[in-house]
Amino acid sequence: MLLQIHDLSIAFPSERGTVLAVKNVSLHIAPGETLGLVGESGSGKSVTALSIMGLLPRPAEVSGNFQFSPTPKLETLKPETCRGKEIAMIFQEPMTSLNPVFRCGYQITEAIRLHQRTTASQAREQALALFGKVKLPDPQRIFRAYPHELSGGQKQRVMIAMALAGQPRLLIADEPTTALDVTVQKAILDLLRELRSDAGLAMLFISHDLGVIAEIADRVLVMRQGEIVEAGSVAQVLENPAHPYTRGLLACRPSLHRKVRRLPTVQDYLNDDTVQPVLVRERETAERRADLLRHSPLLEIKNLSVQYPVRRHFLETGSQWVQALQDVSFEVFPGEIFGLAGESGCGKTTLGRVASRLLQPSEGAVWYRKLNLEALPAKDFRPLRREIQMVFQDPYSSLNPRMPIGEALLEGMRAYQLHGSERRRQEMTAELLKKVGLEADHARRLPHEFSGGQRQRICLARALALEPKLLVCDEVVSALDVSVQADILNLLLDLQRDFGLTYLFVSHDLSVIRQMCDRVLIMRQGRVEALGHPEVLFENPENEYVRALLEAVPGK
Repeated sequence: MLLQIHDLSIAFPSERGTVLAVKNVSLHIAPGETLGLVGESGSGKSVTALSIMGLLPRPAEVSGNFQFSPTPKLETLKPETCRGKEIAMIFQEPMTSLNPVFRCGYQITEAIRLHQRTTASQAREQALALFGKVKLPDPQRIFRAYPHELSGGQKQRVMIAMALAGQPRLLIADEPTTALDVTVQKAILDLLRELRSDAGLAMLFISHDLGVIAEIADRVLVMRQGEIVEAGSVAQVLENPAHPYTRGLLACRPSLHRKVRRLPTVQDYLNDDTVQPVLVRERETAERRADLLRHSPLLEIKNLSVQYPVRRHFLETGSQWVQALQDVSFEVFPGEIFGLAGESGCGKTTLGRVASRLLQPSEGAVWYRKLNLEALPAKDFRPLRREIQMVFQDPYSSLNPRMPIGEALLEGMRAYQLHGSERRRQEMTAELLKKVGLEADHARRLPHEFSGGQRQRICLARALALEPKLLVCDEVVSALDVSVQADILNLLLDLQRDFGLTYLFVSHDLSVIRQMCDRVLIMRQGRVEALGHPEVLFENPENEYVRALLEAVPGK
């Protein structure tokens, strides 16, 4: 065995006592093997990985036995002789793992020279070779680029190249494809498989998505609340899961081939292991769509185009433009969930921002309730502003970290003088928090005191505080684990029913689109690629691009 861990326990002291994050975990990884580690956020997956790397903070209390061949005990090694050279790690969020003030090439050469005796020119050549190995386009440009100048998939490849700089034998990949679109995700998984095959790498692959694990792992361990609850080969665990928790993780993931009234959650399976989701019948779908078409469109996008200026060197003359959207047209009916799907950079988010008037189009028009928003003066648009709200992808960065969440909800209500009195606004804040599954006394807490799923619920409550008619949801579940994702998707359906909402639903996840949307617009490079009902587009895709997106979906 390359790595063996016996009876690993990790505890963190806190004001409320000691928190046991990992409890008596044992695992092993053979050379060239990929071990999948699966579980919800907070299950102990990342803490386990950080303990292997020796990256846990000082207060952590670690017990257990590590064995790394050929060295008898991993903990007896100095970190600089092990970390990065024998064992390397790819972190979940590449933007926060890469230094934003240094060029990517410098960061790679720094890692190379740390582990190898090379000159600067030799390190540069090795860095460029690594960029080529991880299939980055134009390695010379990437070498000179800063992290913010790269796409999410490119940043992740730079992180993989950095991890390979020390020529490790074990690679720990902590959620390396979370929040990436399906085609980029497939490319990263293909790359990791190729590296494993070519270099004989062993991998510990951490994910909350069993579909991704099915694509890359040989064996899988399922963690819950710091303990291993199920272990076995991928085929054994995914096809015949023994533990209710594993069955819940599998069931709460939306399917490309069916739509259910409510997604089952992990808690449903822990409470009742016999629970079965109720399928939406074709007749129900047909009746709903016929009812939607009886109304006039709430939102109309007509021949919309958006151009962005490209920053050039100050000595260059002339202008360069990137065409983010080109001649996009569609309409959304009251009560409809209209999906926008496609790869990163296809224009989905830009279109959502234009629809909510956070961005001005270069050409075309946005019509809302038969009013041309582009021709509407700002003072006349203000009453409509509260009717069109947007829920952003990253809930933490869209909340003021210094403002209690109750104040965040009250801010909009006060601005529009809703509900007549401050006392009534306070009552509405408590009601909204309960509506999205939180407690009224949470109003005094700050955003950092909540989990990712809870923060997304807060953002939904803040949007609902202004009593909108149209809600633009921009990748609202893309960074959440599958169990929390199911909770949020069910909540969105409940809120639509209770508040009579219309959704413009942006997502790169076609399974989520299939579960949520009445119609979907597939976009590619700013243009409309396909438009129709999800089941029609996905079951028998006539469009080659749609077919490629579907083939990239993991574990389909």
